[in-house]
Order: sequence, then structure tokens, then C-alpha cells
Amino acid sequence: MPTTLAVLADLARDLAQTRSRLAKVELTAAFLRRLDRDEVPWAIAFLTGRPFPASDPRVLDVAWRTLAGVGPVDVPAHPTGSAGGLALTDVAAAFEAIAVARGPGSRRRRLDVLQTLFGRSSAAERDLLARIIHGEMRLGLQEGLLPEAIARAAGAGEALVRRALLFVSDPAVVAPIALAEGEAGLAAVSVRVFVPLAPMLAEPAPSLEEALRMHGGRTALEFKYDGARVQIHKQGDTVRVWSRRLTEVTASLPEITRLAQAFPARDAILDGEVVAVDPGGRPLPFQELMRRFRRVHGVEASAEAVPLVLHLFDCLCLDGRALVELPYVGRWEALAALTGGDALARRLVVAELGAAERFRAEALAAGHEGLVAKALDSPYTPGSRGARWLKVKVAETVDCVIVAADRGSGRRRGWLSNYHLAVGDREGQFAPVGKTFKGLTDAEFRAMTARLEGLATSDDGYTVTVRPEVVVEVAFNEIQRSPQYSSGFALRFARITRIRTDKAPGDATSLAALRALYERQFAAKGRTTEV
Repeated sequence: MPTTLAVLADLARDLAQTRSRLAKVELTAAFLRRLDRDEVPWAIAFLTGRPFPASDPRVLDVAWRTLAGVGPVDVPAHPTGSAGGLALTDVAAAFEAIAVARGPGSRRRRLDVLQTLFGRSSAAERDLLARIIHGEMRLGLQEGLLPEAIARAAGAGEALVRRALLFVSDPAVVAPIALAEGEAGLAAVSVRVFVPLAPMLAEPAPSLEEALRMHGGRTALEFKYDGARVQIHKQGDTVRVWSRRLTEVTASLPEITRLAQAFPARDAILDGEVVAVDPGGRPLPFQELMRRFRRVHGVEASAEAVPLVLHLFDCLCLDGRALVELPYVGRWEALAALTGGDALARRLVVAELGAAERFRAEALAAGHEGLVAKALDSPYTPGSRGARWLKVKVAETVDCVIVAADRGSGRRRGWLSNYHLAVGDREGQFAPVGKTFKGLTDAEFRAMTARLEGLATSDDGYTVTVRPEVVVEVAFNEIQRSPQYSSGFALRFARITRIRTDKAPGDATSLAALRALYERQFAAKGRTTEV
């Protein structure tokens, strides 16, 4: 018998009312075990607040005001094929019909489908549908629980599920494999064109000298651009582009799509960075670039006003062959051959500190942030951050999440302008490391105030606590021990250098990484840390 929307609504209610992590995992695993294979991708998508699986580019384009206009209609309570009520596959079919409705009369057709769908639903089911359509599930599954539930349901190792998710990033793709093929199927998962994978990340390094030492005296240096990470997938003439957060941005970057279409490959997955530049070719502020990423109308005019330059630095798949296990040098050779040397990041292999320092000076003179050092023998490890890739910037920064904000006074009256900063702790929580009101323009203060007010969870009249969703890059002079904060640390003279709309809260600097930075700063000064 098909799984019904009512069963999913019951699960959502139980998950929302359950505080125990283990109980949430058991409830979700039991639900997944009862599903037919064709139901699994939709169930996973719905549980994570998506009308379609994450790797599916279709959108519903249904506004809240459209839902407000949906009224009851006279339809059978139990449609054919769903004796127990509205089936998950009925919901999937309705969403597909809404997504393909285009052109004259499309709004009416979408509304008709919604009225039929909502008319066949109970009050609890209608509430669930609204939350799926607008991504408002908040069931506590995003904090690492879903991979655990998939592993439990499939009787597979959680590490294998998480490894597969690094390669394909979409649990709606991984879950059917785990449930039908078990550990053997999970172990065989690798890169797939048009299924974005988590990007490999770089650890901060205190100096070029330390980076050389950590890479055995010889390393590849690349310019560290003040841009946005992009992952480009190509198959024939079809090109799709994802951001660092694995949000599809193809429609916003037409010049990048055209450039990739010209590469002579049957299929490919490329990793790189796009930078907004002025007429002289120098990089523009990061915020200018983010306006391009958010653009959905007038894209071509915006592309003329804010041109982008692509800098590629890795090739993960080429003509049907996954390259992630190859060493860095092999992947670079494949990338250079594919592009003919065009659109590549500036790069230099060095074995001597003086050459490295001169190359960094060149990067800084060109308006870039610094360098990334990459071990020549390093494979591409999706989603991992470690010593194989090291970023060496002039100023030390960390990525923090804003967890609260104080109301401003004086010229900042009316704004939420003193931001409580936190780094990532265990179990998806955040540990506070200080406050700052420095670094934003007046326009940014106003925009940030509006955004944080929309994320507010409590307000005592002075401090507004918010959902931890906004990530900011924070520069500081020193990390200090501090009993004032539960993290045990405070950032001295913290100042926001940019708002990282391209990063999710899970990308924030971890408390362990902050502790390592603290230890390194004392080692560099020839001092010992206190116990």
C-alpha cells in the first residue's frame, strides 16, 4: 500500500515533539524502512523541507499569498490508489505539475493543482504541505540526524552514508541506494555529473614558511581570490553551476555557462572561483559579487554592469572518469589540457620561501587575499578541511555565526548593531566568542537589522536572540582566554570584514579550529599557553 501524507504528518508531529536525538533517529529510520524505493527520494525531500530532491533543479514558485488564496474544493477524500489517504507520490505528481506550469494562464493552473491538493488534505496535512513548499520544516533532522537515520534504516555503517553524502550531497539520492543496495552500494558511490558534491576546503596556516614545512618543502601555490566558489557540471552543451552551499546559480551566471560550454569535453565537473571585476580587471568588493548571485531578473544587463572572471583550480571528473583519487598534480594537468590554459587560477610550484613570498606579494598587489598552498600528492576529499590545502592570508580571520544582537544607541539607534558572535561546537550547537559593532556600512546595518528581526526567537527589549543562520567573516587582533564565554575564548578587537551569504552555519569555524589558532599564536610568539 502506498505511504500516505498522513503518515508523514504524524512523523513530523512526533519529531517536533521529541527532544531525544536517539528517539528522532529511531522514528525516522522506522519510517524509511516502510517506504517503496520510488517513494524514498520524495520522502527525504519533504522531510528536509524541499518540494523536490536537492539535486533536482525544478522550483514551485508558489508565494505565501498564493497559498492564502487556496480554498476547499469538492473532491474525494480518498483518491484512487491511495486507500489510506493522499499518497506521497500524489503530492510529488502535484508538485511536478506546478513546476511545469508556464506561460499564459499558468498561475491559474498552479492554483487549480494546489486547490485540488489542499482540498484532499486534512488540516495537519495542509500545514505540512505549506511547510514543505516554503522550506519551514524545522524537525531537527538537519543537525546530522538524517545520515544516522538512513544508516539505521539500511543496517549500514554511518561512516559509509556520510562518505556517500560528501560525493553526491543529496540525501534523496543516497537513501535509496542505502536501503536497496546496502554497504556495497554506498561504497560504490562516487562523483556524478549534475549531482553537486561538497567542496574540499582549506585550513588556515600561520605563515608561508609553515605551509612549506607541512607540505614537505615543496607545494603548489594558487592565488586566493576574494570571490565565490563555484562547481561547474557539464554534459554536452548542458551546463549547470552550483555555489559553495550547493545552491544552483546557473541562471545568474550566463557568461560562466557559455565559457564552460566551449570546453572540449563530453562531460566534466570543475571547481573554481568567480570574481567580480571593475573595467580595469581589479576585483570588486565581495558584496558586488553576491548581488550577481542573487539576481533572477535582468541577468544579462547585470552581467554587463558587473562582469565576472572565472578562475578554475580543479577537475573532479572528465569524460566519464572520476579524478578525485588522483593526486593534485594529475588533476591540474587534466584541467590545463581541457581549458587550453584559459580561465585557470594563477599558480606556482615552489620549494623556496623567497619565491613563495614574492608570489604572495604579486597576489596582494593584484588585489587578492593571499595564497592557497596545496600538497602536490593530495587527492580531492569532498567536504573535508585539513592540512592538504592551506590558506595563507595577511590578516587572520574566522567565520562566525551571529546568535544574537543588541539594540544600538546614538547614531545606531533603531538598528540591531552589536552582534554576538559564535563558532561551531559539537552537536550542531554554537559557542560564543565575543561581540562586535565594527565593520559594516550604514546600509549593511539596516539590511542586517531587517534580516535578524526576521530570524528573532526572543527579545528582552535590549538583546534579540536569533536563529543561527547568518555567517560573517571576522578579523581580530588576538584570541584570548575568557571565562566570560562558554567557549572559553574571546576575539580581541573583532571586526566584521564581510557577510558570508555563500556560507551556511555549518561552515563556520569550529571551536576546535579556534583552539588550534589560539595555540599557534602563542607558539609563534615563543610563549607557552596556560593550562
